[in-house]
Amino acid sequence: MTSTHVLSLLAVVAATTLAGATARTQGRVRPVNDLPNPYRPVENYLKLAEGRWWNSTSAVDVDIDGKSIWVADRCAENSCAGSKLNPILRFDESGNLVRRFGEGMFNVPHGIHVDRTGNVWVTDVQGPDGSDAGRKGKGHAVYKFSSDGKVLLTLGTPGVAGDGTGALLSGPSDVATGPNGDIFVADGHREDGDASATTVARIVKFTKDGTFVKPWGRTGSKPGEFNSPHGLAFDSRGRLFVADTGNNRLQIFDQDGRFVAAWTQFGRPSGIFIDRNDTLYCADSESGGTSHPGWRRGIRIGSARDGRVTSFVPDVEPEPKPAGSGAVGVAADALGNVYGAAVNAGAQALTKYVRR
Repeated sequence: MTSTHVLSLLAVVAATTLAGATARTQGRVRPVNDLPNPYRPVENYLKLAEGRWWNSTSAVDVDIDGKSIWVADRCAENSCAGSKLNPILRFDESGNLVRRFGEGMFNVPHGIHVDRTGNVWVTDVQGPDGSDAGRKGKGHAVYKFSSDGKVLLTLGTPGVAGDGTGALLSGPSDVATGPNGDIFVADGHREDGDASATTVARIVKFTKDGTFVKPWGRTGSKPGEFNSPHGLAFDSRGRLFVADTGNNRLQIFDQDGRFVAAWTQFGRPSGIFIDRNDTLYCADSESGGTSHPGWRRGIRIGSARDGRVTSFVPDVEPEPKPAGSGAVGVAADALGNVYGAAVNAGAQALTKYVRR
């Protein structure tokens, strides 16, 4: 056996051992609730157009300038079906609305991603329901826009749900682009108690031009399986982090879908953001009660390099409150300000946090 074969065998053994250890220790991490909070919330920072208000959103990201903020809002409700409002909004560093587009294209905007050249990607997580005509022909799709709102690429077929085997999507929660431009979609959003929820649970890889490459994952709790993959982010090493919400963990993969590790110390993750220094921001909007007993909702901040959690920003709304009312999406600008995008939060649907 050559030295190359020996090294390959050792790598397989190590990965298998890590996967087994992760599965055995899942759910045994002590709740991380009592770390320092170096931030304070700033209310009403982002200024909407006159006569419009915040209600529900889950998608926020930072522009390539490091200062402007992109938000996918749900049209002052929790759905854009039938609305004439523009859900995709850009705010300058002073919080002024400077661009908006996307009218009539979405049912429920869910995830947003700004790529390395400034294009804006948005997922539409829900398709037609058979009763609302405003939802027909929309949903189960991912759109790539130029920064001025031109549609450059569509993944999936709007209004048509896939079965989890090919390029058609079924409840895409989030999207991220890799270092070489390859596209990764978290496919298979589901809500607890929703009988019509998709049974799909996977990550789907496309080339940068939208050509379907492969999926990986299925419904389950073992390494490489998912229960509502909800958020995506890449670290500086090109590893893909997945917010595996229903399993109360982050999972880490290489870009071919090989499992690297699972971390449970960041709570019940719904949204994740990793900055250029590998600081990891993880939004947890559902912990507590029966979803994740003993844990508190909020944003946990730590390192994507070693998994250490260093601070915890509690939700702006006091307990108890409905699941999802805290930050679902999260981002941080170049100055270290943090943004939490929430569902079922009304006026607190988008909160800016600044250092004390």
